[in-house]
This record gives sequence, C-alpha cells and structure tokens, in this order.
Amino acid sequence: MKDTADLPNVAVIPPAPRDYHGVNWTGATTLYMKEVKRFWKVGMQTLAAPVLNALLYLLIFAVALRGRALVDGFSFAVFITPGMIMMSILNAAFANSSSSLMQAKMMGLTQDFLTAPLSPLEQVCAFALGAATRGIAVGVVTAIAVRFFVPYGVTHWWAVLYFGLTASLMMGMIGMVAGLWAEKFDHLAAVTTFIVMPLSMLSGTFYTIDRLPTVARVLSHYNPFYYAIAGFRYGIIGLDDGSLGLAAAVVAGLTLVMAGICYWLFETGYRLKS
Repeated sequence: MKDTADLPNVAVIPPAPRDYHGVNWTGATTLYMKEVKRFWKVGMQTLAAPVLNALLYLLIFAVALRGRALVDGFSFAVFITPGMIMMSILNAAFANSSSSLMQAKMMGLTQDFLTAPLSPLEQVCAFALGAATRGIAVGVVTAIAVRFFVPYGVTHWWAVLYFGLTASLMMGMIGMVAGLWAEKFDHLAAVTTFIVMPLSMLSGTFYTIDRLPTVARVLSHYNPFYYAIAGFRYGIIGLDDGSLGLAAAVVAGLTLVMAGICYWLFETGYRLKS
C-alpha cells in the first residue's frame, strides 16, 4: 500500500456554496410576464366573459326586484354589486393559476420553469402574482362596466385595495394547489363545480347572513369567501356587519397558509417531476 506521504500534493477545491439569499428577479419577472401574456392573449375569454356574467346576474336579480327590496338601507342592486365584483376576482384568479399549471403538466411544459434557476419561492410568487393580476384586472373591468348600470361609489379605498389584493392572491394559490393536484381537466371542473361555485354563491353576495337560520349562519362563518366579500362590501358601500377585523385576519391568514402549502408542493415537486 502506497504511503500517503508519497502522493503528489493536489489542491482540493471545494464546491462553491449555493447562494440561497439571492433573488432571481429576471427569471421570476419573466415567469410572471408569461402568465400575464397567457391570459391577455385571450382577453375575450378571460376579461369579457366575467363582465358579461356579472351583468347577467344584475339583470336577473336587480332588475327583477327594482324598487321592491332594500337590504340594510341599500337598494338590492347596490348591495350585491361589491359581491359581484369580488366573485369575479376570486373566480378569475383561481382559473388563471389552476389552468396554467394544468396545461403545463398536460403539454409537458413543466420543465420550462423547473429547470430554470428559480427557487420554489420565486415560482410561487410568479404564479400567484400572475393570477392576482388577472383577478384584479377582471375586477376593475367588471366594476367599470357595472358602474354604467348601478350608481355606486367607493367609501373606503384601503379596504377595497386590501381585500381585492389579498383575496386574489389567496384564490390564485388555491388554484395552484388544485392545478398541481388535478390529473386531468375533469378534476379541475369538479373542484370548480363542487367547491368554488357553492362557496361563491353561499358567501352572502345576494343576502345578509343575519337572515339565515342559525345553523346556516354558523356555517357561513366557516366560508372564507364570506369574509372576502364582507370586507370588500365595506370598502365599496361602507356596510360593516361587525366582523371587519376578523375578515381581514381570516383572508390574510388563509393567504399565508396557502403560500406555505404552495411552497412545500413546489419544493417537493408534487406531481411536477413525475
């Protein structure tokens, strides 16, 4: 056995440590812009369709009950307007991130962002902000369109901005979880039909939960959409049902929880690397 003293002196260069603190702004911004351009190219579907749905709801409910119903001193049309705008925001944000990840998996495009020098946090932020951008864009267009038919103003801008942004981020990340979990588009349709739509319709958009039976009223407080719509309604017409602080905490808390779940899913490559 050769003595180690006889071996030539070879300098061993340790591998360079990976920088976990740097942010790949260029990569994250590129992925975000990709998400924005993806829905912007089909604007008639992603922007115009939600506006049409909101106007149809107004036609069915508000016009049918014109002058016959007041809710907490507001006309029925004014009362449901904030809920209609928020529903458009929630549904658009969910649809953007869920369909984007589903399409990437079905078409084998996940490697486009998995092999890029992007951390899981940067990927989550890019997809979530892309979904939030679509949600906010749909909300703004819906609000402008509805304003031509329903005279309403904004009472508290901070509440409109806070609940609009946090709710769109929350639903964007819920959509990310659904998109990663689903193995085919039928699964996404099932989530939309049996979870997102019922929670939207039973969130107090068309009524106040005070008028519900006791059991239904208690169950409504476990619906996160209720808090998003209640806070947004306070921002638009100033109607406070006494749970504004709770609404702000629930929406923010659920957004942080979903951010943690999404980070873990991207970190582990759940149904992305298989």
